[in-house]
Amino acid sequence: MRAHRAADTVVVLGRDIGRPGATLATTTLGALRSDQVDMRTMVIVGSSTTRRFAIGDGREWVYTPRWYR
Repeated sequence: MRAHRAADTVVVLGRDIGRPGATLATTTLGALRSDQVDMRTMVIVGSSTTRRFAIGDGREWVYTPRWYR
């Protein structure tokens, strides 16, 4: 992926989703490490327009517009 996408591409990691102890994390393709992912991790790679932003309680949300320019 790194050969084809920018290092600042947003990546969402969801581990054990739907189970007790589920976690969500955001990172970038450039900062992603192999030890952050295992067989119970869903990896979502954002598009060139995907953005992340902080919400009031310190968490981050990820948003991808439905259009391209």
